[in-house]
Amino acid sequence: MTRTDDTPPAWDERTQLTTFLDYARDTARAKCEGVSAENARRAPLPTSPLMTLSGLINHLRWVEYWWFQVVFLGEEDEGPWTDEDPDREMRVAVDFPMEQLLDEYAAQSARYRTLVAENDLDTKAKRPVRDGLHVDLRWILLHLTEETARHNGHIDILRELADGTTGD
Repeated sequence: MTRTDDTPPAWDERTQLTTFLDYARDTARAKCEGVSAENARRAPLPTSPLMTLSGLINHLRWVEYWWFQVVFLGEEDEGPWTDEDPDREMRVAVDFPMEQLLDEYAAQSARYRTLVAENDLDTKAKRPVRDGLHVDLRWILLHLTEETARHNGHIDILRELADGTTGD
């Protein structure tokens, strides 16, 4: 389901948390729709060569993978990053069409929406975070909303620089 606003259909905690994350995800995708292949791969900020629309969408996708599959579920990390190239998900994104990146992000979001629906918000992650604490699913949802919203600001600026497109 594509969110067109951030008003939840119900006022319980889970619905509010998932509505805001879905809204942030949908905003990121909407801001990239229709961008040219050239502009999707363009890095207009000289001091940020990895800051592309493609890179940010791929980063958001892989950040969710990290938090849901690796941290929460405790699965092996099979992300694109390496010790030598910790930002590889942003670098390799320019090798894929934006439409593919957006479709993969949307499909993954749908899978994680199901994962969240099947787990209690108080469920602890199987892997600890940097400080050794096992965060709960609630914290992960809040963190992903914050991260996605922050990157939406970057996406908004990059899109305006690319072709003048602005929006809500």
